[in-house]
Amino acid sequence: MPFPVTRALGFDPTSDDPLKINAPLVAEWLVRFLRDECIRRRNIRKAVLGLSGGVDSAVVAYLAARAFGAENVYAYRMPYKISSQESLDHAQLVVDDLGINVRTIQITEMVDGYIGGFEPEISPARLGNVCARSRMIVIFDQSAKVGGLPIGTGNKSERLFGYYTWHADDSPPINPIGDLFKTQVWQLATALGVPSEIIDKPASADLIKGQTDESDFGITYAKADRILHYMTQGFSRAKLIEVGFPPEDVELVWKRVDNTHWKRRLPTVAMTSSTAIGEYYLRPVDF
Repeated sequence: MPFPVTRALGFDPTSDDPLKINAPLVAEWLVRFLRDECIRRRNIRKAVLGLSGGVDSAVVAYLAARAFGAENVYAYRMPYKISSQESLDHAQLVVDDLGINVRTIQITEMVDGYIGGFEPEISPARLGNVCARSRMIVIFDQSAKVGGLPIGTGNKSERLFGYYTWHADDSPPINPIGDLFKTQVWQLATALGVPSEIIDKPASADLIKGQTDESDFGITYAKADRILHYMTQGFSRAKLIEVGFPPEDVELVWKRVDNTHWKRRLPTVAMTSSTAIGEYYLRPVDF
């Protein structure tokens, strides 16, 4: 039976007000977070990150430059043969503006060494996973080379939707923007001075020409983030519809979150003792 669609008095499901942040204050806090996690806790003074040309990695680069100094930030552009030139150019805008270290390492031979010889009919989704994991091989190896720490660049919207490759995009040990929705990352990017060319372009995994994140989702980040905000505040599916969110949008968002719980957890270990590392019999609710 469909839920009755009634809007709660005074509630505006189209408002972005709950997602607004004090971006300068958030930036200052995240810089302190990076210094605390890397320098104080780990005694590591260099940051290593993949620079894709997108807004997420750009924001992290700007935060890292503030936290460690530009000379201690190592950015890597890791294009595959079908990556767009625009992505490389936009990554260069960040490098030029910040003065951070940069190196371009092509992953085409790494990826094609596998798919060319063994999986020539690979699907775009699988190819994306292979590329993402290849890039993490580079990031972790280069971290070992320069004595830096890999820094994550995934936002909260992507993480809740499971829109990343497990043990790849989300594998760096710390992530300064992982609790910021995509729309909040855009706010932070503006405050940090990220070039408008990067902020204004549609978000894309850059695997297929014309592909965008939102076309993959079937919903815009703006609409999804409003629902995700209240969902993570404890609103049920029925309550979200009751307060005025379109049922089809609620269903889409809810299913994406519900189907990707496993991606936001470490590997589940079978408990055979009372000293299992990081495991509990009753697992916490995972959003």
